[in-house]
Amino acid sequence: MTRIWNRLTKALRRDEKGITGLETAIILIAFVVVASVFAYTVLSAGIFSSQKGQEAIYTGLEHTRSTLEIKGSVVATSNTTAVQSLVFMVTAALEGEAIDLTAPTDGDSDGIADTGSTNVCTVSYHSETKHTEDLAFTATRKGWGDSDSILEPGELFEMVVDVTGIGENIDTYHNFTLEVKPAVGSVLAIERTTPARLDSVFILN
Repeated sequence: MTRIWNRLTKALRRDEKGITGLETAIILIAFVVVASVFAYTVLSAGIFSSQKGQEAIYTGLEHTRSTLEIKGSVVATSNTTAVQSLVFMVTAALEGEAIDLTAPTDGDSDGIADTGSTNVCTVSYHSETKHTEDLAFTATRKGWGDSDSILEPGELFEMVVDVTGIGENIDTYHNFTLEVKPAVGSVLAIERTTPARLDSVFILN
């Protein structure tokens, strides 16, 4: 009887060892699965962050490559009392994207672009006392290039901005900023101060 009891006890002990080993294996598998899930999550987050960083870089390059740059001086025309227009040459800052300089329509000749005008590049004016958007302007290619209104790398355009409709007179010692805003790219800000005397044509410093 004692022998039989001892055999049963040994069998039970062996069974307990088997159950303990199975539980340990299950726990290890659970750890591996959880670790795999966390690793996949971290990897996915890293890939997503890399894609967003790449998009930000490409967007920055697109804006930089589409930036306008002034070539030469800003010339003003006046009636000797107030400035009537501003004339300057623009080109692409880098060999990059083309910039649409299609001029707005100004049917009533008030110096402000008509409602519904198809221009995508806009020009605004602001000073200490006045802010006016969407001024009328013309853009004419000078020198080498094709016949459209798209400023392409290597081309030079003359912009003439009408400032008679801004709502104030640009007279002597007048500080103002003109902003040229292309559809894509940075804003070209032109800050100038008029001199003590307004000639018919003069350069703004």
